[in-house]
Amino acid sequence: MIQFEDLLFGYERLETREVSIGGVVFGGKAPLRVQSMTTADTMNTEATVEESIRMIEAGCELVRITAPSKNEAENLAVIQEELRKRGYTTPIVADIHFTPNAAEIASRIVAKVRVNPGNYADKKKFEEIVYTNETYQAELKRIEERFLPLVRLCKENGTAMRIGTNHGSLSDRILSRYGDTPEGMVESAMEFIRICEKENFFNLVVSMKASNPQVMVYAYRLLVKEFLKHGRSYPLHLGVTEAGDGEDGRIKSAVGIGALLEDGIGDTVRVSLTEAPEAEMPVARSLVNRYSNRKKEELERVEVPISLFEFNKRNSVEVGIIGGKNVPRVIADYSNKESITPASLFAVGYRYSVELDKFNITDSACDFIYIGDNSIDFEIPGTLGVIQEYDSWEKNKDRHFPLFDWKRFQEPNVRSDKLNFVRCTTSDLNAAAIENLKQQSHVVVLLSTEKESALQDLRATFFRLIHANYVGPVIVERAYALEEELYMLYASTDIGGLFLDGLGDGVFISNASAAAGKSNELAFGILQATRSRISKTEYISCPSCGRTLFDLQETTAKIRSRTSHLKGIKIGIMGCIVNGPGEMADADYGYVGTGVGKITLYKEKNVVKKNVNEEEAVDELIALIQEHGDWVEPQQVD
Repeated sequence: MIQFEDLLFGYERLETREVSIGGVVFGGKAPLRVQSMTTADTMNTEATVEESIRMIEAGCELVRITAPSKNEAENLAVIQEELRKRGYTTPIVADIHFTPNAAEIASRIVAKVRVNPGNYADKKKFEEIVYTNETYQAELKRIEERFLPLVRLCKENGTAMRIGTNHGSLSDRILSRYGDTPEGMVESAMEFIRICEKENFFNLVVSMKASNPQVMVYAYRLLVKEFLKHGRSYPLHLGVTEAGDGEDGRIKSAVGIGALLEDGIGDTVRVSLTEAPEAEMPVARSLVNRYSNRKKEELERVEVPISLFEFNKRNSVEVGIIGGKNVPRVIADYSNKESITPASLFAVGYRYSVELDKFNITDSACDFIYIGDNSIDFEIPGTLGVIQEYDSWEKNKDRHFPLFDWKRFQEPNVRSDKLNFVRCTTSDLNAAAIENLKQQSHVVVLLSTEKESALQDLRATFFRLIHANYVGPVIVERAYALEEELYMLYASTDIGGLFLDGLGDGVFISNASAAAGKSNELAFGILQATRSRISKTEYISCPSCGRTLFDLQETTAKIRSRTSHLKGIKIGIMGCIVNGPGEMADADYGYVGTGVGKITLYKEKNVVKKNVNEEEAVDELIALIQEHGDWVEPQQVD
């Protein structure tokens, strides 16, 4: 029987049970599917139909529509009929949270019903409840009685079901017993799965979504391990929920979704962006297309020396400012620049003022620049290091350090007594090479791979280093030749997946068609998404749906314009209360729609102000941040 570790050493998609949803097969050997969700009011048939058509024409293979009450559930029949009249046969999914009666109506109409275990039959008031085994079993019995009618209706009508667990909506019961953990997410889903199985209903898809990619990845891994242990194989729907908008949303989504796809986990994908739903399709398609023709690469199997279900950073010693307890470092590539001036460094966070003859350093300033065989003839900023090829290394210049290839490094050479970089591929680092490195001091490895399964190959090499007790710092290096969005998505997958597992002391990425500034921005974005190095504000903003009570895109932009300078602050922006209260537990401040034109503000998971008028809510949010001492005035840069 396949074990979880078998997925880690050579790409091969995990084969799951085939589930037919409106004639479209998910799982098994079917292609990876992409899907999204409408944002229009479900009772506005025309708007929902038009939006669904835009999504379908952009490549959406399954359209999800919210059904918060009986009226919306019944209107799904009208929407579906209108789509069919216009020639669109894409399956419809009803999104259900708090209303079993709406789910039961929808199960007779649509191809699939999505239920969230934490909201469907449980409650969330952030109450800590002490259960005995007897009282806990009594609660499970109550949930089964609430859930069984839907299971039987789905079975009777040939309707599929997605059991969609969200980290932000775990019930008080689950939180009281398992905590706010991936284990709790898995058990929340398993309770519903067991009920379905007792009824011999197996037409299931399962998801484990979270706004934090690390939590999301660990939860899916735990679920897969549980499935494999007990012979289950339901198709998996992947997504980082409330990922946000723009590049941040794309990077965060690729980190979480891509890390799982690399290990062959996942059958269908939704990229949750705070943008029009049709804008999600190209991103989702770009992510899954990477695996459409991926051949299995046999990688050397290594015993896994770390937990893949909880975060522990690889132990490394400090060399200069790299490794140890330092934040991961970022290297920018300036090797192709014909000339490097103070103005050249503006793009990587060093803003030179001619008038003051000084640099202003931003929070996303790189730590080193690699200049190849070039030279610099001006005084560099005090926090910047310069990496040069060994033969061009200016030994007498302060903060200039040599870079060796692996062959040259093994020769007798003059070296820096502070910091030396050695570029190695994963194939260079055999047992003898690692022993050689262990005898050296003041060395940082730049680790790259030539394998298509880059994440797996790099991770396996880190495993070998750990087994050999090598504790020198390792910076992950990847060079691409891709168009801009693919570069963003692939690098986020390859690098982000490693940092979710605590592997890596820095990032050195480049792209043949991207300027150094773009790569620098991407590197910091990946580290932010993995919460390895915080350089800016984080926005946990939902993608909107028919429940949303305000314009999410406009509001997110407004809040971002006022708060984007608050480094390290996490702000949740939720259109309704479905996941709002729970996601606030992962945010510092929250802005949640609770009525038409009414906003509730949170400090973490605690409600601070209810029913604030929308026109005043952003100002009130700023006041709340100020009140708790987290506000700083934006700095003016010369």
